[in-house]
Amino acid sequence: MSAGRGLRPLVDDHEILVCTGSGGVGKTTTAAVLALEGARLGRKACVVTIDPAKRLADALGLEGLTNVPSQIDGPWSGELWALMLDTKSTFDALVTKHSTDAGQAEGILENRFYRNISGALSGTQEYMAMEKLYELHEEHDFDLIVVDTPPTRNALDFLEAPRRLTRFLDHRLYRILMAPTKGLVKAVNVAAQAFLRTVSKVVGSEAVADAIAFFQAFDGMEQGFKERAEHVLELLTHDRTAFVLVTAPRHDVVAEATFFARKLAEADIPVKALIVNRVHPRFTDAPADALRERARTFAGTDLGGLYENLADFALVASREEDNLRGLTERVAPAPVVRVPFLRTDVHDVEGLARVAGHLFDDDR
Repeated sequence: MSAGRGLRPLVDDHEILVCTGSGGVGKTTTAAVLALEGARLGRKACVVTIDPAKRLADALGLEGLTNVPSQIDGPWSGELWALMLDTKSTFDALVTKHSTDAGQAEGILENRFYRNISGALSGTQEYMAMEKLYELHEEHDFDLIVVDTPPTRNALDFLEAPRRLTRFLDHRLYRILMAPTKGLVKAVNVAAQAFLRTVSKVVGSEAVADAIAFFQAFDGMEQGFKERAEHVLELLTHDRTAFVLVTAPRHDVVAEATFFARKLAEADIPVKALIVNRVHPRFTDAPADALRERARTFAGTDLGGLYENLADFALVASREEDNLRGLTERVAPAPVVRVPFLRTDVHDVEGLARVAGHLFDDDR
């Protein structure tokens, strides 16, 4: 079985595919192609990007995407849907869902501290991406969800977001901030007041007052958030979830992909497929030195120039394979698929189909 055909069970047998990798390696396009293949196989597939850039919409030939799945018509037996994460809208919906009543939800949504952190706090985007994944999995009837993650360093945050939220809600600092609302012992209140006076000198008393009001409004919602975080972790480690690592053959990019593969391994999450985009073609198995020798034999002729070009391609291809060797060994036995440079950029469904022809090793 070729590596390309080895990807078809990946699309057909899983409920969630998480595409990870560095920026600029074709990860968004790859995610769209995987979802497109799911639709072609008769599945109801949805691709979601948490990258605010419009690359996914461009690849699908759309003007734009929203936080709600949009169906894309096309010649496939299944369904293809797509959306782009809106962090604040997802956070707002989550607050409303976990609030005990409309008054609590309004108190949080109108709070200035909440409005500042809901779209800008470090890690918020990654956690809301997990929430959106959970929502799509639990509240919709999609057969396949393909997630396009941010660049590698943020993708690690993507994995850690549920654990980080749980740790924060259990943290002593959070408990101190909640102390005035929970009626804890006087000693804790004194500690909270001393802490808040110190913080007020740095950020201002008004900002601290907003923060306290937020945590007061948040009171009673912690358990719901923690339970959702635990469910998300279970979802990420389920055997119906697969991680697809996307890279390019450049040395620096492969180094980042290797780092991420190692982190996944440390979390006992195997890489189920490695996709290498923008690989230089190799037109012959002859080594570059032998081709240059032939070029010298035909020096000054068109044939000599042809052998020089073949030697250049062979040298670049050989270096790329050297770059990839350690990574391919690390992710084994996962299939490895190499996608060559394309003549044109991918900006529509037809372009996605051309990429699919390489990923799934057949004619489109």
